[in-house]
Amino acid sequence: MTVVKQDPGPEDADPDTDDHGDPPGADDGYVPSRRRLDRERYKRDRARRATAVAALSTLVTAVVLYLVVVGAPGWPRTKETFFSAEYAREALPRVLEGLWLNVRLLLVCGAAVLVLGMLIAVARTLRGPVFFPLRVLAAAYTDFFRGLPLIINLMIVVLGVPALRLQGVTVDPVLLGGTALTLTYSAYVAEVFRAGIESVHPSQRAAARSLGLTNRQALRHVVLPQAVRRQVPPLLNDLVSLQKDTGLVSIGGAIDAVRAADIIVGRSLNYTPYIVAGLVFVALTIPMTRFTDWVTARMDRQRAQGGTT
Repeated sequence: MTVVKQDPGPEDADPDTDDHGDPPGADDGYVPSRRRLDRERYKRDRARRATAVAALSTLVTAVVLYLVVVGAPGWPRTKETFFSAEYAREALPRVLEGLWLNVRLLLVCGAAVLVLGMLIAVARTLRGPVFFPLRVLAAAYTDFFRGLPLIINLMIVVLGVPALRLQGVTVDPVLLGGTALTLTYSAYVAEVFRAGIESVHPSQRAAARSLGLTNRQALRHVVLPQAVRRQVPPLLNDLVSLQKDTGLVSIGGAIDAVRAADIIVGRSLNYTPYIVAGLVFVALTIPMTRFTDWVTARMDRQRAQGGTT
């Protein structure tokens, strides 16, 4: 028996498609409804009102702060001491020259922190009784250096190590300061990595093991890639903090941006170079902060859409 398929008549046509099988409005001649136009107009008006209110509020706040600061009795003296254009011009080239040391410390210490932090995190997540001493040492390291203030750690390393007069051990304040920064920030980054590793569901490791991967291969190829992707925003935040704290190496005599400003302040008794150094650090930090916010928002959108994280 042969079944002949007939074309649907006008009364049998799908109401949700046109004559060509396309949904209504798919052609170039689509005209939005009045309700849709009104809705879009309302959204635009509301956005314009919100922008105007935000701009007006910002302007009023800025004017009030300006009047409060400028109207203070000690403002003329404060302006001369902290906002001198003459000392700002003198300090800027030297601060920028010292900033290059801070940037190098950030790059070298940042790489060392990521590697050491990963090793400590992996040591804390190793399974089996044979690795118990390693887990205890890793936990003790993170607890100690997370609890020890960074400034004290810097003083101990930068000032204490040269006092020991050990043969073959450097006394360079830059290297010693970088070592102290690495020791402290590795403890924080290790906890970030450990949280990422433990956030990966155990079924991922079990699936890798069922495919014939060893524990080390499962950790390297399955667990760690997922853990690192999930912890990118907090890792970037730690790097932003590290960038600011590189200025603390100046306590050992290293000529960085902060120390360069301090030298001019000690000679002139004018604190404008500190303001210049602070603004330079802010200008260096803002792009990293905005990049961190962008990465965080991107990963949040991926989670909302059901994508990988």
